Amino acid sequence: MSKLPEWFGGLGAGLSRLASRLEERRARAEAESEPGAAAPFPAPDPRGPAGVPPGGPPGEPPATHRPEGAPAAEAEAPGTAPEHVPAPPAYAPAVAARPDPAAAVPWGMRVAAEVGWRLLVVAGTLYVLMRIISSVRLVALAFVAGLLITALLEPTVAWLRRKGLPRGPATAITAVTGFVIMGLVGWFVVWQVMENLDTLSERVQDGINELQKWLLESPFHVTEDQINDIAKSLREAIGSNTEEITSAGLEGVTVIIEVLSGLLLAMFSTLFLLYDGKRIWEWTLRLVPSAAREGVAGAGPAAWRTLTGYVRGTVVVALIDAIFIGIGIYFLGVPMAVPLAVFIFLFAFIPLVGAVVSGALAVIVALVTEGVFVALMSLLVVLAVQQIEGHVLQPFILGRAVRVHPLAVVLSVTAGGLIAGIGGAVVAVPLVAVTNTVVGYLRSYTTERALRAVPPGPHGATAAEIAARPPSPPPSREG
Repeated sequence: MSKLPEWFGGLGAGLSRLASRLEERRARAEAESEPGAAAPFPAPDPRGPAGVPPGGPPGEPPATHRPEGAPAAEAEAPGTAPEHVPAPPAYAPAVAARPDPAAAVPWGMRVAAEVGWRLLVVAGTLYVLMRIISSVRLVALAFVAGLLITALLEPTVAWLRRKGLPRGPATAITAVTGFVIMGLVGWFVVWQVMENLDTLSERVQDGINELQKWLLESPFHVTEDQINDIAKSLREAIGSNTEEITSAGLEGVTVIIEVLSGLLLAMFSTLFLLYDGKRIWEWTLRLVPSAAREGVAGAGPAAWRTLTGYVRGTVVVALIDAIFIGIGIYFLGVPMAVPLAVFIFLFAFIPLVGAVVSGALAVIVALVTEGVFVALMSLLVVLAVQQIEGHVLQPFILGRAVRVHPLAVVLSVTAGGLIAGIGGAVVAVPLVAVTNTVVGYLRSYTTERALRAVPPGPHGATAAEIAARPPSPPPSREG
């Protein structure tokens, strides 16, 4: 019983301390409720640590704060509107909203990504298209050759129709005449080569002997033993590679068969394009989506005019080159001047590269048959004619409508040769010229259509127009 007074004394001291704490809290609450009273705790920035008002970003409803220590049972039930939402305390921290992830990416990177995936789609489409064309290369080249021949012969069909001849007979006469002329030219070239082959081989042997004599007497100090070693190495290389030469000959037979098949397919394509080209084009337009059909319908004739102008101009330029270079090497005494002139005409359809190859062939024949002096004179003739062609004939005959930059010509001829050989090199430049025309027309058409869609602004106003306009709002008088 001696500890009972001590226990009561401790209980009374605890109650006294509890009462003093309650009095301190009540005094603090009364001090905060009085206006102008100093807050017991330092008030932070009203905008919060992130510069955002306590209620959240502008335009968003303020977040509801539950007083610290309040039980969860007193939280509002979902779907019920509270009668009174107490204002958050001034020292409550505000949490800034996270920005949109797209806004965190720099603008340049977003533009690069947008352009990048579109370029990937275009590159993939072109790759698939090139693979398809490579798998049916013979058909594609034959059809393109038919288009080129049609562009060359179509004016003759139009002229015969203006003379009163029906389309069928006009097409037949034009096609048969054109193919007969091409066949006669090819037969003439082969005949000339076969007739002059023996003479050419004799002159080549004489030229090789003269070249050997010149090397022995030249300041290069070439000995006869070195020349004999080179000739022996060549004979051994030819003897050891007999199987490869035989297989190359068999592949040559296959190539000849493919060429004949392509020529037949090109003839049929030309015949049908001359006779029914308009209806074929109308059928092709039905495959185009209706939204783009109007623009494609206008780009087609523009592309055909470009192709026709290119083919006619190239034929005229090639004919002039062949005539003048052929006359020059004929008077210089170079054998097979006429077949060489025909080769120059055919190779002129490959811009830049064809002129170099055909001119080099003429100079080499002159070198091995007539000597160094005649070869130098032939080189001067070839260079003079090609300079006149590049600076006078092509700008005057072809015009600016089908002119292509020399860099684009070299790149397109190289790419066409890698994809489809000589045929690809021939059709590469007209394809680039037509593509350039189509792209330019579609760009102009889109711009003109966009300008037509936007009504022009007013250039003046009458009293009736002014009266019909809604009144403008009065100026604000703030401040």
